[in-house]
Amino acid sequence: MTRNLSVWNSLRPFSVGFDSIFEEFDRMLESTERYNSNYPPYNIRKINDNDYKIEVALAGYSKNDIELELKDSTLTVRNKTKEKVINDESNGVIHKGISTRQFERSFTISEDIKVKNAELSNGLLNIDLERIIPDEKKPRLIEIN
Repeated sequence: MTRNLSVWNSLRPFSVGFDSIFEEFDRMLESTERYNSNYPPYNIRKINDNDYKIEVALAGYSKNDIELELKDSTLTVRNKTKEKVINDESNGVIHKGISTRQFERSFTISEDIKVKNAELSNGLLNIDLERIIPDEKKPRLIEIN
């Protein structure tokens, strides 16, 4: 699969040590092409310079139905695989409009972002994120000898 990465390639001569960032962009583009789905819908909010919130709409799911995994720099929300009752009429359901299909939604997060909290309330999964800036990355003055 070839894609036009001329923007990334044009930036390479002006950067040193950013190969992993370009590789991460490539990976993100590949996962976007592979999992281009609108389900479940979500919002990403910037609360302030260091705090973010991801809101995922999960009507019909309980917290026991959902997994939240952080692996490397990928935060993934998915429902746990379990057998569903095929005949919903035996449960009194005569129309099924609330989806309970398999899903997986992934977000690429920076390595300085930490997951603070995750809570499912009223069908909305709220994931609180915080940017932690290490001292060595904070601005500082360099003494000139």
